[in-house]
Amino acid sequence: MSQLKTRVSSALKDAMRQKDQTRLGTLRLINAAIKDREIAARGAGSEGPAEISDAEVTQILAKMVKQRQESVRAYEEGGRLELAEREQSEIAVIEEFLPKPLTEAETSAAIDAAIEETGATGIRDMGKVMGELKSRHAGRMDFGAVGARVRARLS
Repeated sequence: MSQLKTRVSSALKDAMRQKDQTRLGTLRLINAAIKDREIAARGAGSEGPAEISDAEVTQILAKMVKQRQESVRAYEEGGRLELAEREQSEIAVIEEFLPKPLTEAETSAAIDAAIEETGATGIRDMGKVMGELKSRHAGRMDFGAVGARVRARLS
């Protein structure tokens, strides 16, 4: 079992004991997303329970945060502040399990290293560079913003 999955399970049990409904609901959503990914992996041909790695769990969590950030924007534009606040509280719970984001300097160094390691010379190599960054830094950087920086470096 991945360490992240174990942390989520123990946090779920703690939330049950403390009767923290908001936290409990969010942790259940995380657990369900992890189980869905495991079931999908099992359906891909392997028999028995499929284990997913911490990197995959991190990707799931990062996707969940991104979805909630989009919901917050939509709710705020629609004047539904109570729903936006609920989404923000879910983001806070999910982010507890994500590694801390890279600083600007660390992000720049990671981009430089990925370009050097992939031998990227032009915009055509952007996919290789982004793939390298995603494999090494999943959940630690905003790939939407990083994509623009990589494109600028390669052009």
